[in-house]
Amino acid sequence: MFFLVDAFAEIPFCGNPAGVYFLDEYPQNDKLQALARYYNFPDLAFLKRISNNTFYIKWFAPLNESPLCGHATLASSHIIFENNLVNSDTINFKYNNGTLSSKLNKDKTITMSFPIKQIQECQDFPFSVKTIFGTDKYVNVLKDDLLYIVVLNEADAVKNIIPAIEEIKKIDARAIVATARGDYPFDFTSRYFSPRIGVMEDPVCASMHCRLTWFWAKELGKTDLMAFQASKRTGILKLKLEANHAKITGKAVTVSRFKI
Repeated sequence: MFFLVDAFAEIPFCGNPAGVYFLDEYPQNDKLQALARYYNFPDLAFLKRISNNTFYIKWFAPLNESPLCGHATLASSHIIFENNLVNSDTINFKYNNGTLSSKLNKDKTITMSFPIKQIQECQDFPFSVKTIFGTDKYVNVLKDDLLYIVVLNEADAVKNIIPAIEEIKKIDARAIVATARGDYPFDFTSRYFSPRIGVMEDPVCASMHCRLTWFWAKELGKTDLMAFQASKRTGILKLKLEANHAKITGKAVTVSRFKI
């Protein structure tokens, strides 16, 4: 079965769309990539059951395999719980680099546990913030092995970005992120641009928040955070920094289901 789910949303056509595909066995990756390219969602999740409450999960963006995808994990968790595919309120997901977990809460939200990603200040970055984002009002630039994160001076600057997509494509990184302190009731806001993997702007990116939870918890001196992703579809994430994990809570809604 194949499901289309809007993650980090309570009604259809908001949040971030993800495909969820259950398999008995994994075919070659090129077949999975072909499906991801065909459907052209920010990510497709492909799941194979290992035991009662454990699944192996792979994620594919339109142009390549994703090392980690939070919104497609939320979508997968939602489908598993909604269809009573486990007899537990907890799901384990095995993936290439370890294990993730999701827990169904009493209010029907789902809390996922992801490893945090620490980011470091970057003095020598290969782009002009003015060129890619149309503003030179930034605080600093951070990076890890996959992303550059530009910290702007205010939330409105993040919301008003008109990204230079062709210039962003030239940057050797999986994605470029803009973030800033948020307007009440949000602690911070962000946007995520990844044209090199076929996603011009990710509507709601949970894996980005594995970095931003760690960063903003440190900056703001608090471990419980509310985040707003300022894409056209928008997204709200409830976050908690707990030891070396980011707890990310949200809802999802099933849009359609069919057989392939």
